[in-house]
Amino acid sequence: MGNGWVSGGKDAVSFPPLIHALSMRFVAGVHKYPYIHGLKNELEEDREMGLSGATIRERRKEDHMTQKELAELLQISPTYLAEIETGRRKASDKLLERIKFFLDLYRPDTGLEILLDYCRIRFSSTDIKHILEDVLGIRLKYMIRENHALYGYSAQYLMGDIVVMHSEDEKLGCLLELKGKGCRQFEIFLNAQGRTWFDFFRQVEMEHGVYKRIDIAINDKAGWLDIPYLAEKCRKEEYSTIFRAYRNYQSGELIRAREDDRDQMGNTLYLGSMKSEIYFCIYEKDYEQYVKAGREIEDADVKNRFEIRLKDDRATHAVEDLLDYEDPAKTAFGIINRYVTFLTPKAGEEDITKWDVDPMWARFIGEEDRQLKLTDAPEPYTLERTLNWIRRQVAPSFKMLHQLAEIRGEADLLDRMIDEAKLSPQHKKLLKQQQTEVKEMLAERFADMGIRVDPDTGEIMEA
Repeated sequence: MGNGWVSGGKDAVSFPPLIHALSMRFVAGVHKYPYIHGLKNELEEDREMGLSGATIRERRKEDHMTQKELAELLQISPTYLAEIETGRRKASDKLLERIKFFLDLYRPDTGLEILLDYCRIRFSSTDIKHILEDVLGIRLKYMIRENHALYGYSAQYLMGDIVVMHSEDEKLGCLLELKGKGCRQFEIFLNAQGRTWFDFFRQVEMEHGVYKRIDIAINDKAGWLDIPYLAEKCRKEEYSTIFRAYRNYQSGELIRAREDDRDQMGNTLYLGSMKSEIYFCIYEKDYEQYVKAGREIEDADVKNRFEIRLKDDRATHAVEDLLDYEDPAKTAFGIINRYVTFLTPKAGEEDITKWDVDPMWARFIGEEDRQLKLTDAPEPYTLERTLNWIRRQVAPSFKMLHQLAEIRGEADLLDRMIDEAKLSPQHKKLLKQQQTEVKEMLAERFADMGIRVDPDTGEIMEA
């Protein structure tokens, strides 16, 4: 059964402050947001594809905007816009850039995607083969076993970042843990099996699995969210919330002790206690990609990320909601809207219930009927992290040994060391994983789905 979370929030916003906020966003965004940088590259395509006056008029009407409203956003007269739409005047590249920006930005779903970013599920069964093959659909023989694990478990089985912990104690059973990369890698197997996350969660329900943690992430590709701005709203208490606390960290601060990537997160705003069953984490994803991969901030695909982190009962209610409606936008924005709303104060009015919803926040929350599917972003497991560690930590020592060996007249020293090295069973299993196609690793009940997955991209191929 659903939990009654309801999305919405835009209706409380009057158009004039929205015009001002969007106009300011455009002025700031020309130099700051990657979404805006891409507009100029798209202009020629738009001209070739016919972003004509008629197209502008059609899109404006689709978005239920009047000529006057769009003209105010563009800071031109309605008459001028009417002449552009009827083809009597031609828009300059600069004006076309503004038109495209506002037509795209006025659509609440532009630049947003929703994905699952963390799953921790406990199964009472101690039958590891059953959980791996009948629930996850991955053959046991391809998993790497390690005789240690977290949370009191005695062993764990690995396929890249897909982790299943095991205990003979029925109170513990088996525990599936998928962090961000684990979710992306598991999507490769779901694709190959012809299943969705909804199908998988229904299988979990059949197994009476217990949801220990579920994270729903909203990727902001357009730069909708301004985290320092929201943090300032919190400081000024210009928001309505059920949460009792917030915390804000600047880029590079190392205080976030509970975060795996704490030194790689940009400006970060936490809403709620990290010890509670629900809290939000909003951070600059582009900064993370800059630190991790050296990718320039303006080139990052995702500007910001809004993570809804749910534990125990809250996680269970969220999954129930997802299964009831199969509408991730309704679930995600419904949760957000229930717990926090950012506001714009009214002069002389102390009653915050009479304040308007902040225009930018209202645009992010959107309307109840917004259409956003659960994003499928499969990503194969690679040894890139191991190779990066070797480059940083091991390669310098190897280089020193190589030069020392040449001085001593033993130029083949490193080659002999590698030849004499013995691979562990885990090493051999890892090689086997890397050499085997996904379809071959599927459990028998999923092996005849007739779906092939590209091992390099994780995308579905022809059968």
